[in-house]
Amino acid sequence: MASSLTKDSASTPGAEKTFFGHPRGMATLFMTEMWERFSWYGMRAILTLYLVAGVLDGPLEDRKLLATAVYGVYNAVVYMAAMPGGWVADRLWGARKAVLVGGIVIALGHFTLAVPSDAAFFVGLGLIATGTGLLKPNISAMVGGLYEGESSARRDAGFSLFYMAINIGGGVAPLLVGYLGENVNWHLGFGVAGVGMTLAVVQYVLGGRHLGDIGREPTRPATPEEKSAVLRKVALWTGVAVAALVIDLVLGTYHIEHIVSVLAVLGVVVPILYFVAIFRDPQLSAEERPKIKAFVWFFATAVLFWLIYDQSGSLLTLFADEKTDRMIGGWEFPASWYQSINPTMVIILAPIFAALWVKLATRNREPSTPVKFALAMLLIGGSFGIMGLAGAAAANSDTGKVTVFWLLSVYLVQTIGEMCLSPVGLSLSTKLAPKIFVGQIMGLWFLATATGNALNGWVTRLNAPMGDAAYYTMWAIIAAAAGVSFMVAGKKLRALMGNVK
Repeated sequence: MASSLTKDSASTPGAEKTFFGHPRGMATLFMTEMWERFSWYGMRAILTLYLVAGVLDGPLEDRKLLATAVYGVYNAVVYMAAMPGGWVADRLWGARKAVLVGGIVIALGHFTLAVPSDAAFFVGLGLIATGTGLLKPNISAMVGGLYEGESSARRDAGFSLFYMAINIGGGVAPLLVGYLGENVNWHLGFGVAGVGMTLAVVQYVLGGRHLGDIGREPTRPATPEEKSAVLRKVALWTGVAVAALVIDLVLGTYHIEHIVSVLAVLGVVVPILYFVAIFRDPQLSAEERPKIKAFVWFFATAVLFWLIYDQSGSLLTLFADEKTDRMIGGWEFPASWYQSINPTMVIILAPIFAALWVKLATRNREPSTPVKFALAMLLIGGSFGIMGLAGAAAANSDTGKVTVFWLLSVYLVQTIGEMCLSPVGLSLSTKLAPKIFVGQIMGLWFLATATGNALNGWVTRLNAPMGDAAYYTMWAIIAAAAGVSFMVAGKKLRALMGNVK
């Protein structure tokens, strides 16, 4: 894992090339992210199945509809929390402390999920969302800090390597957590995910010396007046939310779907408000403004991508559970194991794509970022085109099931699309972001996932009345049209991006 070690300065992490030719601090962030993703993807692999099996009331079909909505909106809440998490790092704590506190809160959330109680389950979800909001955008911003002043291609390669950490954790977690949850005890599965997060925190503390001064201080410390204003707003909106919940309970009209609907609306409204606030900030220079305009277009495209992609944990998981033949010999493997396919494919493809971008860049043939995003949309559309065929095949099958190769093909195409968008988008966000907004722009990048998942809280309900074939084909056409449109608009986007490649 480590090659030669050259220490030029303890406070200059980029001077230590010891982790696959990348800064030594990458090893610390790589391992922390790997364990954090182990905990997240482990919980995610069994969340929809657990909701259908235990927490939600009503007929099975109604539980499935609500479970997919809860799953989508919960994913949205987790990524929405990245925005205040970015603000906390930029204005209060610095990224270093935000990641540490976030990791501790996530671990507490997973251990709370291990308690066999419906109340503990929802409290645990809240803790995980809060902690992830602090950790996720800020650890990515710290990765960007390791490549300050280096070439665009090298930064992209670094983020592709970092992306492998996400998928090593995400690939192993469903196998272990999924098996324990589905075959032994749901809460034991949640608890094992908490152990993974605890290891992430330990690794982060022990490896912090390799990060130098990155993330130690907030980039633009908030004044006492700004802190007080934010605190008042938080208290006001928290009070409004609590009052609305109390009124709903007193009237006897409360249903979990009310919360799902409100949070889905927030998933759409919040990014709009954040973009308005950034554009109105007087410290945003005339040179930086076009780059934020370009980022808006990349953001909108990412929303559609994640809306489609993240149905893998809801509708595709239920498809795997009910309409896929999972028998190997005389043993049926857990449906949650399908969640390991995509991360495993990323582990294989990430270094290939990282090397490919660098090699093409040396020949001045690397596709532009708009082209990469357009390819991602064409591929994600193609994956749902395959799902439409799989749905038709299941409907016409005597058993009502299809072979594993349908979903394997879907995940392969999605993974290639993901490699064209996700690590590239992470890197792009750090390059387009003004220095005073780095944490918040990273938060906005993750908010694209939130908005896509918030919309999933509504759109997945179309699956039942439309049927699999029509539903998946519809999204395939929409995604393909978006990909073509983005490719056509590439020249204008490159002009807005200025010196960012």
